[in-house]
Amino acid sequence: MESAFTPIPETLEPPTGKSASAEALDLLSSIEPNDLSLCLFAESLQTVSESGTEVGTFTVSVQPAYYQQEGEEEEKCFLVHASSHGTVDDVPCGTSIVAYLTPRLETLEQHLHEYIKVKSHSLDKKSHMKKRGGILEISRVITEGEQIQHQTWSHDLSALSGFVSEASNLLLMRLLARRRSIQELNFLTFDGEMNLCVSSYRELGWRPQVIGKDSVEVYGLERTIHSEDIPVTWQYYFLPDGHLASRVQVGSPVAVRLMEMPILSEPEEQDPKPVFEKKPLNWEEDAELRSEFLDRKEELISDHRTFLARHPDMKILLSDFMQFLLLRKPEDVFTFAAEYFAPFSLAEERGDSFRSSKRSNTFQNIPK
Repeated sequence: MESAFTPIPETLEPPTGKSASAEALDLLSSIEPNDLSLCLFAESLQTVSESGTEVGTFTVSVQPAYYQQEGEEEEKCFLVHASSHGTVDDVPCGTSIVAYLTPRLETLEQHLHEYIKVKSHSLDKKSHMKKRGGILEISRVITEGEQIQHQTWSHDLSALSGFVSEASNLLLMRLLARRRSIQELNFLTFDGEMNLCVSSYRELGWRPQVIGKDSVEVYGLERTIHSEDIPVTWQYYFLPDGHLASRVQVGSPVAVRLMEMPILSEPEEQDPKPVFEKKPLNWEEDAELRSEFLDRKEELISDHRTFLARHPDMKILLSDFMQFLLLRKPEDVFTFAAEYFAPFSLAEERGDSFRSSKRSNTFQNIPK
């Protein structure tokens, strides 16, 4: 078995003239977590030949998850798992993707596996993409027959604004299908040979499609990877909630189709907040409030009587105060009462509170 290593420059710059459009960058920056909450579901479709024979399966699952790199804090993300397996012209082939994406569809890590099994000659490609700081590191192992080839790349993320990986594309398509009425968008991506190129999206409009026993309207989007060799184009059609109804690669003899109507995901309708009108409160005319008032009144009277019964000195204290009040007849009864009872406070310094009726004190500054 032979093994070959292909040296690649440590950091690659994007080819001149290849960049994401301003509309694509605006779209990525405007995505909110709530925008993707209805795009988190699993779906399963069948791969069929031109004659309608089922030759494989296509599944996609997107769910919330957590991702943590060594030395960094754990962060919320989305886990994307997609697989396509089947036979084309009696040749087994397939693709599987496992990736972690940020809420802005940035790729934290992606594993991509592609294979074609031919009796005399087989091809197997495994690529690993991972974000480390401000660098996107990529490694790929190609097994062709008995030969193994290793390749490595690294890209400065500052030069990859608007980059969409294959995993990001799956979630992006659901989002675009839900928004609908999009203008043409150009993102950056990698082609099959890991060359950086432009990936464009455009609207195809609506058309009818039969799913099971139902005829429904589906919304179309076209994606083209503008590879330097041969551009590759796919046409997707979606149900209104983002479920994939069909997908076909232009020029391919097989297509992916939805066979049964799924349960559509729709936003939950929130009940309107109740509005309570303000009504004038007249407790004397309200039997219930008047009853509560009288009960509380009796409760306080009973409580006060119990307190006075347990403290007979209160009657003596209040009697002395009333006599002193009638003797002095002050104009400011409030200040006079405050001065009279001040010596009974634990915080008050002991002394003659009535040494002078004109001396300044803090109680005279209390507003009436």
